[in-house]
Amino acid sequence: MSRTILVSGASGLIGTELVSFLRARGGRVVALVRRPARGDDEIRWDPAAGDLPEGAVDGVDAVINLSGAGIGDKRWSEERKRVILDSRVEPTGLLAGAIAASANPPSTFLSIAPIGIYGQDRGNELLDESAGFGNDFLARVAVQWEQAAEPAAEATRVVLFRTGLVLSGKGGLLGPLLPLFKAGLGGKLGSGNQWMSWISIDDEVAAIAHLMDSSLSGPVNLVAPHPVTNAEFTRVLARVLRRPALFTIPRFALDIRLGREMAEGTALSSLRIAADRLIADGFEFSYPQLEPALRHVLGR
Repeated sequence: MSRTILVSGASGLIGTELVSFLRARGGRVVALVRRPARGDDEIRWDPAAGDLPEGAVDGVDAVINLSGAGIGDKRWSEERKRVILDSRVEPTGLLAGAIAASANPPSTFLSIAPIGIYGQDRGNELLDESAGFGNDFLARVAVQWEQAAEPAAEATRVVLFRTGLVLSGKGGLLGPLLPLFKAGLGGKLGSGNQWMSWISIDDEVAAIAHLMDSSLSGPVNLVAPHPVTNAEFTRVLARVLRRPALFTIPRFALDIRLGREMAEGTALSSLRIAADRLIADGFEFSYPQLEPALRHVLGR
């Protein structure tokens, strides 16, 4: 039986692939958009104004929330940090409130959050969903983001999928790296000892669909089962691209380019995340190892 899925953030990197995946499986996907709707597969909303059409969540099988402005798109001015926070908390709270008030709520509310909720530098510690939260900017954003989803639990199953660094040939983590590496200018960031918990776009989308059908609730880490250090990531990416990666980008250069807070929260962040809960629920990764994942998304 065909299901109806309401998706926010449908035009983003993950959303675009997810919508295509769900439709290929026979699902009816309705996208929430901020511009005028162009058909019956779109609904216009304005989260900043608290505007969601009455009945938008009624009778749908699942709501998947992917809303959020890019974290690494611009330097973190105070204004940009407010945009990062509001673009996550406002849409999530609006959807959660609508679900809680619905007379015919969806069976599932799936809401994205980052693994950055655990903090920006946890060293070599292997972290599962029970790990404590950090207190840096991204961690505080993630905590408020997840809290905004809580009202929906009064009416439906809520899944908070904490997503790692998504590998895609169409952007995301690899977007700014590929031109440098292809030019032979790639290299490790700082010491290179920081852990990178990654996931291929294919497994990210498949895992979200799996959680839609699962009985799990609460936080679930969406990362591949084999995180790597930045130094190892650099070596593997260079090998896949058949280019040298001899440089080291020193920490002070990252501080100058990004600002210290953004550098520590993104490029130098060290998070070694476990995917045990997802695996125990029966999910099988198509790309559990980094090199095959990179070769797949880059067509190499």
